[in-house]
Amino acid sequence: MFKLLQVNDIVRIPPDKFDMPLEVVAAEVLRSTYEGMVTREFGAVIAVLNVKVSNVGKIIPGDGGIYHKASFDMLVYIPTIQEVIEGEVIDVTDFGVFVRIGPMDGLIHVSQIIDDFITYDEKRGALIGKETQRVLEKGMMVRARIITVSLSSGQSKSSKIGLTMRQPFLGALNWIEEDIKKLQKK
Repeated sequence: MFKLLQVNDIVRIPPDKFDMPLEVVAAEVLRSTYEGMVTREFGAVIAVLNVKVSNVGKIIPGDGGIYHKASFDMLVYIPTIQEVIEGEVIDVTDFGVFVRIGPMDGLIHVSQIIDDFITYDEKRGALIGKETQRVLEKGMMVRARIITVSLSSGQSKSSKIGLTMRQPFLGALNWIEEDIKKLQKK
C-alpha cells in the first residue's frame, strides 16, 4: 500500500553548501538520506517531497554544519498482508517466480502458483501447468495476494515478500480473463 507520510526531522547543512538556497540543500540531503531506504516502520521510501526548513539553525561546537528543523512528506510503500497486488514477472526459476511490486520484489513459490502440477521449462524460462497447460513466463502481468512480509532495515533487496495466486481471480491476467469468459458462458 502506498502512503504519503508527513515527517519532522533535523537536517544537517554541510558548510560547503552554505552558498546555495537552504531549501534546495535540505531537500538534497534528505533525499540522499531517505530515498531507497527500507524500515519496519515506514516500509520502502520512494520519494521525499515538499521540504520546508526553518530559517533558524543550530551550530554545534566542533561541527562545521548547521542543523535546521525540517518538515517534509515521504512517499512510501508498505506491503500489507492480505493486500492484492498486480505486478510484472521479472524472473522465473525452478522454485517459483519473482514479481516486481512497486519498489520491491515478491516471490511466488511453485506451490502457490496454481492448483496443478508444474514443470519448469529451462530453455523457455517458463513454468507450465501439466493439465491446464497454462504458462507463466518473464514479462507477464500477474495478480497475487501478499501472504508474508519480512522487512529488514537497509536496502529493499534484503526484504522478503511471499505471494500466492492459488485463490479465485488471482494469477496471470490472461488466465483471469479466460476464467471470467468461462463463467459468463455458463
